[in-house]
Amino acid sequence: MTIHLERIEDKIECYEETSMEALEKKINDQVDVNKVLMLEVNRVDYQIYQHPKSGAPIYTAIVHFKAKRA
Repeated sequence: MTIHLERIEDKIECYEETSMEALEKKINDQVDVNKVLMLEVNRVDYQIYQHPKSGAPIYTAIVHFKAKRA
């Protein structure tokens, strides 16, 4: 059995929450997790839309992580 270790250069994660505070907490938690992988935030895009049935706002974010440069 052979194990190949490769460095992650780019990683994109998507998040969805019912409040901006919960979304921010989720992103911050994942930033800490990705620091272990030597990734840092490159870009964050936010969007808000209304849930089609309840009409409640839904907050979404797409976070692009890139490998840290030495």
